[in-house]
Amino acid sequence: EATKAQKGSAEPNRKKVGAVNWKQVEEIARVKMPDLNCFEVASAMRMVAGTARSMGISVEGDFPSNINN
Repeated sequence: EATKAQKGSAEPNRKKVGAVNWKQVEEIARVKMPDLNCFEVASAMRMVAGTARSMGISVEGDFPSNINN
């Protein structure tokens, strides 16, 4: 929903279907926390970002250093 992409990229290394920033990744991670196998928001954010990248969605910017659990 954050990227408005209908589906992931068939070639995620070459063709990107959208982009998200770390604030959007944090929002998604907080919603998904009960379903993920982690206890910290930072860990959940890394998992969400990895999944996004594997779908052809780029994560813009650097990982934030000030994350509140």
